[in-house]
Amino acid sequence: MLEEKRPQRTQIMTLKEVAKYLGVHSMTVYRLLKERKLPGFKVGGQWRTKKEVLDEYLLKEIDKSSPDPKKK
Repeated sequence: MLEEKRPQRTQIMTLKEVAKYLGVHSMTVYRLLKERKLPGFKVGGQWRTKKEVLDEYLLKEIDKSSPDPKKK
């Protein structure tokens, strides 16, 4: 009998966890979330971010800022 695969749980991060993950101050993360420069949402007045969404966003930002080797 085949086992059904469970969907992987998504980690929801608090503002402080995001700050630690990014290595910046929590007020920096708060400002970036408030200005919509980082993906996030509010639950009960407190900011939360899905780790997978944050990782995807960061990868896109890294790709945007890396030099294009074709432009040389």
